[in-house]
Amino acid sequence: MEEIERLYAERGGRRYGEGVTQLEHALQCAELALADDAPAAVVVAALLHDVGHLFAREETALTHDERHEAVGAQALKGLFGAAVVRPIALHVAAKRYLCCKSPNYFEALSPASRQTLGLQGGVFSPSQAAAFERRPGWREAVAVRRYDDGGKRDRPAAVRFADFMPMMRGLIANA
Repeated sequence: MEEIERLYAERGGRRYGEGVTQLEHALQCAELALADDAPAAVVVAALLHDVGHLFAREETALTHDERHEAVGAQALKGLFGAAVVRPIALHVAAKRYLCCKSPNYFEALSPASRQTLGLQGGVFSPSQAAAFERRPGWREAVAVRRYDDGGKRDRPAAVRFADFMPMMRGLIANA
């Protein structure tokens, strides 16, 4: 837990084409999940969904698909259970899914999210979307993706990373 907190403290100031830092984005996403009364596992997944970006080289985020969702899920797999890890692993696929299923979704994406969509494989075909709906945790991944979209506001979150430590510890104990 302390390593995750330290990682966000050291690298959370990075930007990846959005108007917020990685840390601010994480906090805003978790805050949105809290406001939505999401289960603790979804709140933590929203907080940590982009942790894989913190392992990558900062300058390549918009030019290469570094599979941050897989990197992050792998890094957290030994710490948290599937209820946290699956939505993280699937949140990029959820963006591709929503672009297929919701006609106006693509237009609402931020410019950086549109750019990375192409690097991440583009919009799902209908058969890919149907296959995604058969994956465990797909609904939670869609929720995390929607928090991801909303977590790019100009105003700072009213929460701090430390506020989520008890919730994360509780999920570790239950994993």
